[in-house]
Amino acid sequence: MSTGSPRAPTLRAQAYESFRQQIMQARILPGQFISQRELMDLLSMPLGAVRELIPRLEAEGLLRTVPQRGLQIANVDLKLIRNAFELRLLLEREAAVRFALEASAAELARIEDEHLSIARRARAGEIDDALLAEATRVDWGLHDLMIDALGNELISDAYRINSLRVRLIRFESSSLAADVLLAAMEEHLWFIEAMRRRDARAVADRIAHHIESARRRVLGLPRPSLPWSSEPLDTAR
Repeated sequence: MSTGSPRAPTLRAQAYESFRQQIMQARILPGQFISQRELMDLLSMPLGAVRELIPRLEAEGLLRTVPQRGLQIANVDLKLIRNAFELRLLLEREAAVRFALEASAAELARIEDEHLSIARRARAGEIDDALLAEATRVDWGLHDLMIDALGNELISDAYRINSLRVRLIRFESSSLAADVLLAAMEEHLWFIEAMRRRDARAVADRIAHHIESARRRVLGLPRPSLPWSSEPLDTAR
């Protein structure tokens, strides 16, 4: 009879999670060549786990084997950018609408308060590495939360893989800066305002605007302006 205790993750699963963390922390970069030995050292995993990991990464388009050169991390090009952001839009628009209609008022208020705190500190000139790290956690945390709230493991897995592609794209284009931080928080607050009103159409439109803004930023294009009147959003209660 099963004791109900959770199973320990396999070495391959641990290796995958370590690889994911390396991308998120910019220790693995797009287009980078790396040997199996170097990957072992970077992930702190044995050769067997790394060899089992490689086919999964190849299937997910995160890595490819180049004869006589070794392993290459996915290279960023226009096709990857187009495909990754198109998939992101398809997944997140549905998730955002469902979340707006089903999340509790208390949960939406908590999310808004987190964003307001960061936006206020950024406007006050408190931007440092700690605030940038917190803003990144809050930003990506909202997207992850909406996807996982669907309760569909297949969608969550597809989203997580695509998020790694988006992270690679962002590292290739530009690093997070103070002006980008505030713009992202204000876009999120504009989006959250629609969620708190349970306005499904506005939620769909605003998440699409936010994703398009991110796509344009990585391409070095001006981001589309937000249609608020004059003052930055600050919906403090």
